[in-house]
Amino acid sequence: MNKQTTILWAVFCFSVLAITLQSCEKDEPAEGIDLELLNMAKETNGFTWYKNSDTWLDKSAGSGHNYNGLRTRYNAVAATQLDADGKVMANASFPDGSFIVKELSNGTSVELYAVLYKMSNHEFADDRGWVWGYAFENGNVATSAEDKGAICTSCHLQSDNIDYMLMNKFFP
Repeated sequence: MNKQTTILWAVFCFSVLAITLQSCEKDEPAEGIDLELLNMAKETNGFTWYKNSDTWLDKSAGSGHNYNGLRTRYNAVAATQLDADGKVMANASFPDGSFIVKELSNGTSVELYAVLYKMSNHEFADDRGWVWGYAFENGNVATSAEDKGAICTSCHLQSDNIDYMLMNKFFP
């Protein structure tokens, strides 16, 4: 290998390692904002399912998650941005208090919660007002909300996102 190829290979390997480490389960129990989001995600009363169905959907081609199935639900505040068919309305802008839970699984039970909570004034909110949570069902943190969705936004900013939501794009 020439020097340039060696450098490119090293950069590639480092990138893969960094992504892998970010997506691996941390052995840290959720606490603070991460525990708050996890507890909220485990509560299922008062939610509306995407397309009004709790059926597990097969992973989409655009998903960065390492799980075969997902389903998404919206609290009463977020559900104001869904149409009668349970899909996100075109040009929706979720108000503060919106809580959206993506449940991820490789079987039929929840293994990981990926959540978005609209709290514009929260210290861990990103520039659009969302606090991102990513925690395992067992209570361990996958990625802390303190990271402000850093590993999530690159996917959620794909074309045709609606206020970070991609369900309509991949599950029309």
